[in-house]
Amino acid sequence: MSTRVLEIRKGVLNKNDLLAAALRERFEAAGVTVFNLVSSPGAGKTALLERTLRTLIAEGRRAAALVGDLETDNDARRLAASGAPVRQIMTHGCCHLEANMISTHLEGWDLAALDVLFIENVGNLVCPASYDLGEHSRAALLSVTEGEDKPLKYPGMFNSSDVAVLTKMDLAAACEFDLDAAVRNIHAVRPGMRIFETSAKTGLGIDEWIHFLLRPRGRRS
Repeated sequence: MSTRVLEIRKGVLNKNDLLAAALRERFEAAGVTVFNLVSSPGAGKTALLERTLRTLIAEGRRAAALVGDLETDNDARRLAASGAPVRQIMTHGCCHLEANMISTHLEGWDLAALDVLFIENVGNLVCPASYDLGEHSRAALLSVTEGEDKPLKYPGMFNSSDVAVLTKMDLAAACEFDLDAAVRNIHAVRPGMRIFETSAKTGLGIDEWIHFLLRPRGRRS
């Protein structure tokens, strides 16, 4: 990669980081906690978020979501059935969300009326790792259908995340998923990382996940 390309990339990321920092200040001033959900395509982000939103709304929590996809508003319409405010971000070919996209799609929203805001990133385990979106926590999802070695293949994503969420645990036995190996691989990349074992279908681990989402937390470094 040429020096010129590296300089351009560095400039793009620096600009993104400045806007992300401004977004984080805005979120904190409004008292809303923001979570960035990242994973490969088909890992179950939307299913987990759907179950999460329904649970939070049923408990009287004020939750909302921004959903990133290359095309279609299918996921946004699916999540809106939870009763939560949802907006779709279509990237039209871009493989990740950026801070300016978040800022644009927040226009007209009263952030102070929210307790929790979720950002469902584009399905990709590479590019989103480099882009801060102003979130307080980043959660990397790993489905049991993907295999145990994803953290070793995509260390940047898991190392840049704050927690890992194992999804579709109801299929673990059928997939011959080695839970111990998955945990070892996650901790090899990010020692001590907290791991949630979940199933959006059965509800496994959802209460623990919700408790984590609602706990008080400081700034994301």
